[in-house]
Amino acid sequence: MSAIRRLLLPWWALQLATDAKSFRDNPLIGSPDLNRRGLHAARVRLAAWLAAARRRRLARLVPADLAAAFDRDGFVLIPDFLPPEQFAALRDQAMAASLPAREVVQGDTITRRIALGPKALAAIPALAALFRDKRWRGLIRYVGSFNSEPLVYIQSILSHRYDAPPDPQEALHADTFHATVKAWYFLTDVAEDEGPFTYVPGSHRTTPARLAWEQERSVRASTGDLDHLSARGSLRIAASELPALGLPPPRAFAVPANTLVVADTNGFHARGPSVRPSTRVEIWAYGRRNPFLPWTGFDPLSLPGIAERRVPLYWRAMTLLARWTPQPWADVGRKRPTDE
Repeated sequence: MSAIRRLLLPWWALQLATDAKSFRDNPLIGSPDLNRRGLHAARVRLAAWLAAARRRRLARLVPADLAAAFDRDGFVLIPDFLPPEQFAALRDQAMAASLPAREVVQGDTITRRIALGPKALAAIPALAALFRDKRWRGLIRYVGSFNSEPLVYIQSILSHRYDAPPDPQEALHADTFHATVKAWYFLTDVAEDEGPFTYVPGSHRTTPARLAWEQERSVRASTGDLDHLSARGSLRIAASELPALGLPPPRAFAVPANTLVVADTNGFHARGPSVRPSTRVEIWAYGRRNPFLPWTGFDPLSLPGIAERRVPLYWRAMTLLARWTPQPWADVGRKRPTDE
């Protein structure tokens, strides 16, 4: 072992107790021998046990029927989430707002995000009705298993904008090895053939079949036998493999505007294919913390005055880092959600 690797070994070992997931970037996480002995599977099992324990302590935040739906399916879907007049105000204000945006191109698709920092919240006052809603707040916390504020954006998915290979997000995958939360509050109708969010019901559960699959994939990822994104820790799965894990086919969320979906993206999910150029707009929230923390709270980044400034500050850091290393999310100036 080289001197540099010996110096880095304690850092790599510490990462085993964090949300680090890349089989390529950490030689312990990506060790074929350790994963044959069950390292990755053990991290999956422990993270799932801790998430379940945290959710039991947060169950008071959600109605029993919503908690039961999530525990069964891995997601919760609520149509007509806001009263019609509140939804109309939110949609109209969001669509009209021209705010700083960032974009990434994946295959033939553009993903645009507008950070909902203080300036955006002032420009879209109707967002307050969404963020105050007890169901929104409770589901974000219960599904994510932490009493924390998520990162929130206006997100636009602009499909079929390039003559390029399909968007890699159309492949079924798990975001990481542990529980995470994402929420989609749709501001536009979503057609079944225009890139709907899809999810495999029940795939969030850590069953013996899922653990065996994780073990097998961890060894293959460690030996370079899987695709780039799987090797980075976001494991891909083919729909044809689902029956062997006791799982049903994916469900596509072709839903009207004013529908909320909150899901654990440790379950298998994807962006459905779009057969034509289309634009999907949503309020999109994302939460992820160290899965090995036993407590639900103690998150200083969730404090008022800090939580709503995290994304703008992160974007400033990305701009500074771009001087030295390429950043996937490009600063595209001020845009509206549906601008071409």
